[in-house]
This record gives sequence, C-alpha cells and structure tokens, in this order.
Amino acid sequence: MRALLILVAAIFAVPVVAQQTLPPAPYAYRQLDDPAQEEAAVKLMHALRCLKCQSQSIADSDAPMAGDMRHQVRTRILAGEEPEDIRAWLVERYGDYVSYEPTMSSTTWPLFVMPLMLVLVAVIILWRRLRLRKSQ
Repeated sequence: MRALLILVAAIFAVPVVAQQTLPPAPYAYRQLDDPAQEEAAVKLMHALRCLKCQSQSIADSDAPMAGDMRHQVRTRILAGEEPEDIRAWLVERYGDYVSYEPTMSSTTWPLFVMPLMLVLVAVIILWRRLRLRKSQ
C-alpha cells in the first residue's frame, strides 16, 4: 500500500518538476537598439506562426517557444542575416506551417490549385445550365 502511495505521489509530482524554470531568452522581450533592424525583426515576427498557440504570430504570443523564436529572429537580424534567410531557416527547421506566407512546394501545391479547379468547375456548370435554358 505504501509503495502504491509513493507511486501515485511520484506520478503527480512529475509535471511540477517538469515546469520550465529557465529564464526567457535575452531578446525574447527586449528590442534591438537599431530601429531599422527592430522594424525588420517585428515585420518577420508577424509573418511567423507560434507553433504552440497556432493562432497567433510569434510577435503576439506569450508562449516560451514563441519567446525563443523571437530571440532567434532578433539575434540573427543583429548578426546581419536577411529576413528571408531567417524565414527559410525556420521553415526548414519547423516545416511550412510556421510561415503565414506559404510557398509552393510538393506538399502545398494542392492548396494553390484546388481553388482554381473549383472555380473552373463552377463556371463550366453555370455555362452548361445557361446554355440548356437558352435551348428550351
């Protein structure tokens, strides 16, 4: 019985111990000194999706992961990298989902083609119905 109590206590204690105790990354909440670099960083951060929140950009999210991503963006811009290179690195690391500006690839092409196909099918159906009405 005592062993069972210890096991149950350990199971409930694991989430408490697993809480993140590390401080946020330095540039997670601190802006860059150069206004032009900060503007480029903020513009890029608004174009990147928080992987934990999924409905917010990393600029708007308070999730620790978004803070780490903001830190990465700011330090890479501070190091002189271009925003598109940083976006490409993040997409390579986290997948296409991280970017609000999707690119055409082997996995995303149906997202771009299907709306055009649906419009084409709707136009053909409408054209045939109108043609049948004229002939009646």
